[in-house]
Amino acid sequence: MTNPRLHPRRSTIADEIRSVGSLGLPADFLTESVRRLQTVALLYAIAFFLAAVFPNILCLVIARFTPQAVCAPYFTTARLVIPPTVSILMGLGAFALIRWGRQSSATTLNLGLAFEVLGSFGIALAEYSGVASGVTYAGAAGVGDIAGFGLSWVSVWVLLFTVVVPSPPRRALLAAVLSVSAVPISFALYVATGVSPIEIDAPEFFFTLIFPYTIVVGMAGVAASVVYQLGTEVRRARELGSYRLVERLGEGGMGEVWRAEHRLLARPAAVKLIRPEVLGANDADRRRINLQRFEREAQATASMRCPHTVELYDFGVADDGTFYYVMELLDGLDLEALVRTHGPVPASRVVYLLRQICHSLAEAHESGLIHRDIKPANIYVCRLGRETDWIKVLDFGMVKRRDDRGDSDPKLTAENVVGGTPAYMSPEQALGDPVDARTDLYSVGCVAYWLLTGHQVFQGRTPMETMMQHVQADPVRPSVRTELPIPPALEDVLMALLAKEPASRPQTADALATRLADGLPEVAWTAQQAAMWWDRHYPRPAR
Repeated sequence: MTNPRLHPRRSTIADEIRSVGSLGLPADFLTESVRRLQTVALLYAIAFFLAAVFPNILCLVIARFTPQAVCAPYFTTARLVIPPTVSILMGLGAFALIRWGRQSSATTLNLGLAFEVLGSFGIALAEYSGVASGVTYAGAAGVGDIAGFGLSWVSVWVLLFTVVVPSPPRRALLAAVLSVSAVPISFALYVATGVSPIEIDAPEFFFTLIFPYTIVVGMAGVAASVVYQLGTEVRRARELGSYRLVERLGEGGMGEVWRAEHRLLARPAAVKLIRPEVLGANDADRRRINLQRFEREAQATASMRCPHTVELYDFGVADDGTFYYVMELLDGLDLEALVRTHGPVPASRVVYLLRQICHSLAEAHESGLIHRDIKPANIYVCRLGRETDWIKVLDFGMVKRRDDRGDSDPKLTAENVVGGTPAYMSPEQALGDPVDARTDLYSVGCVAYWLLTGHQVFQGRTPMETMMQHVQADPVRPSVRTELPIPPALEDVLMALLAKEPASRPQTADALATRLADGLPEVAWTAQQAAMWWDRHYPRPAR
């Protein structure tokens, strides 16, 4: 099978295309580089303030409180004041542009290269504005010969910028060449205008103000190549065939879920990544078992055709050992988030949603599949095309076949293995007893209870206490725990679902759907009401 192409980032699709096309780096890598560029611009302004303004302030304070102290103010002439002042304003302007500008990450980093060059000229003009002589030493040529000027702070600035703000090597090298040229150009400008009365011949000019900076450019080129290579390796490491990651949607103990898009098709997708350490990277037997488990989930999901079951496009294992699924991307929110954000749901809408859940589970149960982890977080209510309040059942990670026999791995299908979520777990599941379709229906009852009341059926102090309450305690009727009206027929269905004995519950998902239809409130929830709710709370973005 193909390797899906994953390309993480946190920006828009258009920005992603522009970023990768122009710089060839992952967009989240670029976003982090933009943050660092913002910091560098602010530090540039602060450094010039400390070098040019702060000494004058300190001198004035010393002169005021210590009159006998001799303190000559620095930077007293326009020639000395203008370069630092302009540099400070330039650094603050770059910071503001990066912080509040709306240009793409790639454009910002290209502007950052221009800032590197202009910043170098600011440093050089400020540094050489008062130079009257070079560094001298007593050598064979005699005392007083000019030996050099020492490396300018421009060299530090160029190397720092190259490492902190990655760019394609050719662009970074060009920016480094232009930046270090600020040193000889600034010095020559001051000599030509008489500001720096230094006589220097061509060889000395070359070996003191040009040659050392060719070495700096070489170092910057190597650094730029290394940093850029690291970024492209990150991009390649995230490539898994035909898909690229666009935005992280969520993260849990097992891995992450990303919004993705196909490289060639317009179809969006969701990619679920299971981290290698979860699979058991250092334990071959555990890894084999977990891989089989996740393959079972993928195969079980892919085998179903119900429109209320999430559609699976692809799955596999990446080179780094990450297991992944590629699924349809849903525009909506899970039922847990629905209640936490908008409060308990009216009874008519609950019935509307539950009947769709029954539709998905009926197909799974007919195929011999038991979900075993039905809970609000695994059920999405979404907008699908023109449909609204459309249910999708997710995450068949705990799926079990009713006809599992001894030919399958007992570690995958052992009857006494407790799996699921305690707050939505049936009594027989909590006890490790055999499970069947009625186990999922008990969990559906717990989901309905959550939707109607905003409370879980049982909530112990520990997961084990919650499980034991499901086994032993009688649930409080939902009408007692909410101010919203609940039709008696619907409440009776819900209490039947929460029966301790499976035989006392509705026996199939189809039977439950029928009873829900019979227990509908007098005013049913309609597609028009659903569309109005979505338009009010989650309007479609303008195309």
